[in-house]
Amino acid sequence: MQILRRCECNTSAISRVFRFSLYSTETLTSTPPEDSLQSRISSAIDSQVTLVPALEQWRKEGRSIKQHDLHRLIRKLRTFKRYHHALEIYEWMRDKLYFHVKAGDVALQLDLIAKVHGLEQAEKYFNGTPDSLRTFQVYGALLNCYSQNNSLEKAEAIMQKIRDMGCANTLSYNAMLGVYSRLGKHDKLDNLMQEMEENGIRLDGFTYCLRLNAYGDTSDIEGMEKFLMKLETDPSVNSDWNAYIAAANSYLKAGLKEKAVEMLKKSEQLINGSSRRVGYEILLTLYTALGNKAELYRIWNVYKTMGKFFNSGYVCMVSSLLKLDDMDGAEKTFEEWMSGYKLIDFRVPNTLIRAYCNKGLLEKAEQVVSRMTEKEEEPTFVTWNILAAGYHENNQMEKAVDRMKKALMAIQRGRKPNPVILRACLEYFKDKGDVEEAENLIRLLRELSLVSAYDYDRLMNCIRNEEPGSDSIAQMLWDHEDLDADAIVNLKQESLS
Repeated sequence: MQILRRCECNTSAISRVFRFSLYSTETLTSTPPEDSLQSRISSAIDSQVTLVPALEQWRKEGRSIKQHDLHRLIRKLRTFKRYHHALEIYEWMRDKLYFHVKAGDVALQLDLIAKVHGLEQAEKYFNGTPDSLRTFQVYGALLNCYSQNNSLEKAEAIMQKIRDMGCANTLSYNAMLGVYSRLGKHDKLDNLMQEMEENGIRLDGFTYCLRLNAYGDTSDIEGMEKFLMKLETDPSVNSDWNAYIAAANSYLKAGLKEKAVEMLKKSEQLINGSSRRVGYEILLTLYTALGNKAELYRIWNVYKTMGKFFNSGYVCMVSSLLKLDDMDGAEKTFEEWMSGYKLIDFRVPNTLIRAYCNKGLLEKAEQVVSRMTEKEEEPTFVTWNILAAGYHENNQMEKAVDRMKKALMAIQRGRKPNPVILRACLEYFKDKGDVEEAENLIRLLRELSLVSAYDYDRLMNCIRNEEPGSDSIAQMLWDHEDLDADAIVNLKQESLS
């Protein structure tokens, strides 16, 4: 059972529990055929690059495209969190192959649309679905959409619909338990678990983990320990490493470090098979939260015995060492990654670049970028944005402007540059009396659809007429009319955090 999201150590360990999503820059399979549709698709790592040309070229070459093969590829893309690509293949199948749509297809598309285009578009898709296809499977997918978006009232309404259909099962109950847990509705969570027991709904490992986490949220250590004992004596549920991770989190939040370590040791003994990568990365994160460097290095050495090279592990380890103020260790781990990576994952160098910028070590940050470009790896938007923020914090505005321009040229869909840094760039041009360069930057923002036509005109007038104030510039760049002064101040550190 995989219920923990990938280790990305710049967020709290606790927030990662029960939010597993396997992000990876590894290929979709370890040994794809040398020239197969899957190998062509898996090589398109950039989620912004459309897959349609690859599909069309394959078809143009007269090669067969079977529906079940595309379905298998969609499932793999979804596993690797490439939702946009998975949905794109579904839409291509619909438009080009005219395949017969089944309830399972509707359920999967509903999930993908919610992840790619948002809940409102998913609802529109559901509303356009024929009644004959609105099976329990589809309602279950809609329930998951509402649960993942913490849309409580709509989730409860769909859950009642599923009850009325007589189809409520462990999965649907877990979806509701998840939203109750995330929203802190612990009374409703307790009532729902009681309902499960009264109706004979089996509790699985995920159910137990959700409940253990909820006990931790309310600092009910006694209740958590009793529930954990129940899990350990339940013959229908195998003890799972995730449960002990949840218990460790609860002890950690309560400041009971020794008991947290005890739970982590138990968890480690149960980690095996395909769960090892994710499990060990979670352990790295939690030992970091405990400040236990010895155990951190021990787990890292175990991690490296798996025989595979995972970028995500290096992201986690470099971040962990930086959190423990072990810059030497972080640099050594980065060097190890540099000598061994096969597929680039800029999260690794970006983690070190961010740390250097935070410490004002901008030359070292630039050296990392230079080494990547020497290996013909193009820095990402995030890389340039971090550097722009670093130079801004160190009052080197000429370089901040240059890095911000590079960030904009490398920007990806869904990304936004820090408005405070952009504001500083515009003010820098204004102070220099270089209105033309300020206007060029604003035009670039408009070309990239980062500001609306209305805000584009307002920004132009602001630069030419020196009104309104700089905080209003940030509001226009952030596209929020209600951005207050405190929020603007808080944004200042966003790119470096």
